[in-house]
Amino acid sequence: MLGVGSERRHQLVGHLHSVAFGSGPVGEAAASREADTGLCGHRCQLGFDPLACRRHRAGETDVGIGRRLSVRVERPPERIPSASASRMLAAVGMAWCGAAPDARNILSLSCSTSSSESVVVIGILDPAVHILARTSLAIGGVRSLATIVETAMKLSLGIDTGGTYTDAVLFDEERGVVAKAKALTTRHDLVIGIAGAVDAVVASAAVKPGDIALVSLSTTLATNALVEGRGGRVALVFIGFDEADAQRAGLIEALQGDPLIFIAGGHNPHGDPQAPLDLAALEREVAIVAPTVSGFAVSAYFATRNPEHEIEARDLIVRRTGLPVTCGHELSAKLDGPRRALTSVLNARLIGLISGLISAAQAIMATHGIDAPLMVVRGDGALMAAAVAKTRPIETILSGPASSLVGASYLTGIRDAIVSDIGGTTTDVAVIHDGAPHLDEHGATVGGLRTMVEAVAMTTVGLGGDSEVIVVTSRVTPVVQLGPRRVVPLCMMAVDHPDLVHRALDQQLLSDPPGDQDARFVLPITDGGASAVGLDLSEADLLQRALVGPSTVAKLVRGHADVGRLTRLVKRGLVMIAAFTPTDASHVLGDYVVFDTSAAEKGARLMARKRSALGTAVADGATEFSEWVVRSLERRSAETVLEVGLAIDGFEGAGLSRHPLLAASLEGRSGVVDVAARLTLPLIGLGACAGIYYPAVAKLVRADGVIPNDADVANAIGAVVGRVRVHSTVYLSQPERGRFRVHHLDAQVDFVDLADAVVVADTIARAESLQRAGEAGAADAEVSVEHAFTTAHIEDEDYFVEGTVTATASGRPRLTR
Repeated sequence: MLGVGSERRHQLVGHLHSVAFGSGPVGEAAASREADTGLCGHRCQLGFDPLACRRHRAGETDVGIGRRLSVRVERPPERIPSASASRMLAAVGMAWCGAAPDARNILSLSCSTSSSESVVVIGILDPAVHILARTSLAIGGVRSLATIVETAMKLSLGIDTGGTYTDAVLFDEERGVVAKAKALTTRHDLVIGIAGAVDAVVASAAVKPGDIALVSLSTTLATNALVEGRGGRVALVFIGFDEADAQRAGLIEALQGDPLIFIAGGHNPHGDPQAPLDLAALEREVAIVAPTVSGFAVSAYFATRNPEHEIEARDLIVRRTGLPVTCGHELSAKLDGPRRALTSVLNARLIGLISGLISAAQAIMATHGIDAPLMVVRGDGALMAAAVAKTRPIETILSGPASSLVGASYLTGIRDAIVSDIGGTTTDVAVIHDGAPHLDEHGATVGGLRTMVEAVAMTTVGLGGDSEVIVVTSRVTPVVQLGPRRVVPLCMMAVDHPDLVHRALDQQLLSDPPGDQDARFVLPITDGGASAVGLDLSEADLLQRALVGPSTVAKLVRGHADVGRLTRLVKRGLVMIAAFTPTDASHVLGDYVVFDTSAAEKGARLMARKRSALGTAVADGATEFSEWVVRSLERRSAETVLEVGLAIDGFEGAGLSRHPLLAASLEGRSGVVDVAARLTLPLIGLGACAGIYYPAVAKLVRADGVIPNDADVANAIGAVVGRVRVHSTVYLSQPERGRFRVHHLDAQVDFVDLADAVVVADTIARAESLQRAGEAGAADAEVSVEHAFTTAHIEDEDYFVEGTVTATASGRPRLTR
């Protein structure tokens, strides 16, 4: 497909006016259209970019996106060169499209010829055209038959909720990004931000609802909820375990005082019952706690070998309460009962939150009339149907970062790389290997809790465009500290409160000496959902004064004690700070100009006036200070990337990238020994500001830097280009010499021949993976199978101990058509 603006496209359309058209309606339309106004009707050049046309931008045309026109010529004359035939077909197709009453422009062309036919496929701007015609064409004096068919593009809508922005993209597999939009993420209610982004992208593209065949969502909701300790109150039914087991894997910490019910039962490593399941005790305990919880988690001893007790307990709880139940064997096939129980508890806690988000997303789709499958991105970058995500919400942790990695690989075509995604709040660094995210083999850790969820191995630091800039002046040589706290950039606050910001900054610039709270403001958060319960009287008084409206920090605080109280209010999510950030520095330097540059420049001047320990200004004006901030961000980013690379190579240690030898490399210093650390993998930069900072970051680590087009919405693109991928694992064991057991959810089956057992395990794993892939939303899944066996070498003989047969089914999600 030839994209708009491509060199090849211009070569093609440059010859179109020299094509000799034959007689007939198509030829006449082409000749007439060529002689008149070209393609657009506004005297725009053939094949032009519609966004470059003033009249299109001004909204003077009712433009929509969503159709693809095909012109097929059967039996083209052999003596006509294929290139000429393709140019002729392109001209015919364009002319036909241009002659249509509501057509506006060709977006892209693709031409091909063979001995039997020639075809041109044309992406057009116009959702209203419906063409099906056959006509006679003359190519070099020889007549041939042409068929003109218009087909609908299959658009996908990708949505990603980030820490600062919610992104939405309309994506076509052949043309790439059709439209994109951003809205501020509303943390207290993600739905508001999602609706804003979807409204904007649909309006900008003017698509018909029927043109959207898939919607996919990546979300931070599960991750943020676990980090913040939010979610429903749940009860854990712990079958066959004791109190010592509950102290492992952070299980008690994760329960946060929620009910823990010990029940007799469970199995041994071979899947045989170690004790009968005490259903009577379970029924009594469930009746007591059910009115106080929103759901249950059930985890039984060696349930991965035989889940019958978990299944019996689940069925009883559902019959008696109707509440959702999460079973451990449904989430992981790995051993380690307490950690599997921990994962089950967290999953049960998140069900209500994710179900609410999915219902809200479906309501947004209904508002726009979008009748398409809704998918959700898992923490490993794979997709799953919304119905599955409602029951397995734990699998959406690290959904956003995983989505960005999938998007990075797709946009660049690079299979192996380090990817760094810089946002407003954090920088996420991870690795893609063979085109897929590198996963944490030990399970994702979120909020200090190690789960059994397969998710991307991610290093996250509090470093972004909106990181707070603090100048540390207690040392002889002052340094810039960035983050980890996110604040509102001065340039952004000045857009909403210009009088307050500029009046305060101007007054502070006239004051001498500089104040500690210069260029710092307080913004109340009235709809953030945070609770003021537990504040002491002084904190409550400070909060009441802050809620009056935006103010300078200097005016709000009445002493050093109030500074500490204000920090606590910020941590509680009751107020926000506005201050100087790297985003402001980029405005001053002219690298990124979206908001109020004047406010950023005044803030930089105030920061530059701060005094070092020697009593001198820390920088010579706004430009020098802003350059200092940007260099500091680039250096911190390079150090983080190096840490990730060193960890991959087995060199792990806090601050290893700041070792004097590596510091010399980053600074480009050399002496008798030239120390030069170099990344051997490409460095892909993502995020709206990646193009500003990451060319320098790549240079610092001596890497091939890549910043793809649409790097600012790579997460949302990753949400729609990913694949459904599910695993099904069947265990084999040898309970006694010469007896091989296949462990299956429905039954344990024994064989006297290992080969027979493996065949049955293979068959079961394949069938289950295909079934689960279909349930997860895959259209046509492909299956691959891996066998892993453990043997023991005893007295010159190898003995089978245990094994696994794992089938992986993957495929693209189903579309509405």
